[in-house]
Amino acid sequence: MARQTKGAGKRVHTGGADYRGAAGELHQTAAGATETLTTAQGAPVADNQNTLRHGARGPALMEDFHFREKIFHFDHERIPERVVHARGYGAHGYFELTKSLSDVTRADVFQRVGERTPAFVRFSTVAGAKGSFDLARDVRGFAVKIYTQEGNWDLVGNNIPVFFIQDAIKFPDLVHSVKPAPDRAFPQAQSAHDNFWDFISLTPESFHMIMWTMSDRAIPRSFRFMEGFGVHTFRFLDEDDRSTFVKFHWKPKLGLQSVVWNEAVKINGADPDFHRRDLWDAISQGDFPEWELGVQLFDEDFAEKFAFDVLDPTKIIPEEEVPVQIVGRLVLDRVVENFFAETEQVAFMTQNVPPGIDFSNDPLLQGRNFSYLDTQLKRLGSPNFTHIPINAPKCPMAHFQQDGHMAMRNPRGRANYEPNSWGAEGGPREDPVRGFRSFAGSDEGPKVRLRPESFADHYSQARQFYISQTPIEQKHIGDALVFELSKCEREDIRTRVVSHLIHIDRDLAKTVADGLGLDMPKPAKPAAEGVDGLPASDALSILKNSPDSFQGRKLGVLVTDGADAGLFNALVAAVEKEKAVYEVIAPKIGGVTLSDGTHVPAQQKIDGGPSVLYDAVAVVAPDDGAALLAMDAAAKDFVTDAFAHCKFIGYSPEAAVLFDKTGLAEDLDEACVELKSKGDAAGFIAACRALRHWSREADVDLDAKA
Repeated sequence: MARQTKGAGKRVHTGGADYRGAAGELHQTAAGATETLTTAQGAPVADNQNTLRHGARGPALMEDFHFREKIFHFDHERIPERVVHARGYGAHGYFELTKSLSDVTRADVFQRVGERTPAFVRFSTVAGAKGSFDLARDVRGFAVKIYTQEGNWDLVGNNIPVFFIQDAIKFPDLVHSVKPAPDRAFPQAQSAHDNFWDFISLTPESFHMIMWTMSDRAIPRSFRFMEGFGVHTFRFLDEDDRSTFVKFHWKPKLGLQSVVWNEAVKINGADPDFHRRDLWDAISQGDFPEWELGVQLFDEDFAEKFAFDVLDPTKIIPEEEVPVQIVGRLVLDRVVENFFAETEQVAFMTQNVPPGIDFSNDPLLQGRNFSYLDTQLKRLGSPNFTHIPINAPKCPMAHFQQDGHMAMRNPRGRANYEPNSWGAEGGPREDPVRGFRSFAGSDEGPKVRLRPESFADHYSQARQFYISQTPIEQKHIGDALVFELSKCEREDIRTRVVSHLIHIDRDLAKTVADGLGLDMPKPAKPAAEGVDGLPASDALSILKNSPDSFQGRKLGVLVTDGADAGLFNALVAAVEKEKAVYEVIAPKIGGVTLSDGTHVPAQQKIDGGPSVLYDAVAVVAPDDGAALLAMDAAAKDFVTDAFAHCKFIGYSPEAAVLFDKTGLAEDLDEACVELKSKGDAAGFIAACRALRHWSREADVDLDAKA
């Protein structure tokens, strides 16, 4: 990127124990260290916050031995499990182009409308180990490998469009802080502990991401109902190497949906494989998950005028400013044949881009490009990991790389070097026309470790995200912050976090302070003046982008022997018409006999099929069956949890006794639908399109009453 005027040469607050001000003086913001930080070779470290780069906004430099050592050690910390994104689940499918981008990129995959290109996708959590549970409050990885005709393209993204840090040199510190503490080896797969929030409270650049991770985005209903983002700013290059900036978005065709926190906790107990089971079942049943690929395209002129730096990975470009153009679709239509061979051995690398796609100088992206190749060598044990079928390109390959562990193919013939004089038998040669060409940037500046001033506004977009949420979503963010910080033993850490929240929203900060029993602290000193008056963006809210259909969701039907066959069959028909699915929950896994003598097998026994596993529930039972359910603790939990989680509940008149026994009879609202006859079934399922009855939460949550 050509411009260098945006904050070049000024040191700004970037978090950590100290920072350098505009004049270069050192400011201490936390307790001083008792010893000097050094490299593993013993060399004292002057700056542990920024990679060495060519100019304040220029590319990272390979000579940065401190970054190289730090990321090298971090990449090799685990074998064979991934250090991050260890718990993942994958599936095969295809990418289909629906709009040509030949005017802005020469990338082959974006040329021919209607062409389908094979793809593999791996979804994951970040913090937990392979054996952790699916519904942790966490970022979700959304990594897509597209096997184009000019090499593999890996779009290694997340379900959140920003990240915690601005510079890759801080990635080991971030991950170390959220992983189990080295002395006690817990907590697992959660961020609700002192180490994580200590790091966050000393790293103000993280607070935009914190708003996202404390929102319901971090506890999605399933992979099928979440967005994906490329996070970074990339470049498209056309045939003449003209550059257009691009940000990538995956938008689920089924809309957005998440669970609530109390529900997530219980799902983890009832089915820790909830997300992977959902993906497997959907594909196996022919309900193929689908996302649209959208791009935000903009030029240097927009980048100059935009209020924030497009190279800053803690910032977004609101869709209202640069609309997302839909250019393709991703469909997952085949499960893996072997989890280890495919999902576990797949190797994603941000540097895998075909000709026509290139990188920006985003410092986090630059570090990821450097790191990922190194990681694969450690995990997969050989530089020949591209010989593994899941990683092998599906286009022709020709090179002189040879030997090494597990080499499955080597160059043929006499020549294993280039240039050579063996003519056509001498192997492949470069192609300046078809080959990958990098953007010809003209970066200038001194060799420095610093972050540009244009990265220094840490709160304005965090505030924009918060005000873009509906009131119930804002409440959930406050609840999540209180929960997470209540697990921190040190009051000073809690107080420091609240001091940052004041800059995002004072009412939010007060809510969190009150929830923790804290006095309101003084606001943290901001590194830069914020941008006032950023408008709300509807694209940032889940509820403003929720579906108007029950398609792809699941109804749980609790039944007993003698249940009304007409009503049960009407519910099934309504669900299937909606292109949703259902499961039968019964006192015994063998199933039940309906009123007409029909035997219906059960998918769940009542104490193994709680209502948290379903998007909506129905209870269909005769008088004697309902009386039995009313004596069963699991059956009572089934309806009380569904009610507490604001779900739609249908019930036959006889099942009302179950609500009497749970104390809910007086609280039933319009989302609790009495199914007096089979004619009521369709109306109930239609009501379920709203997914939740959020107004109920104020009646069932102590925090809402405070």
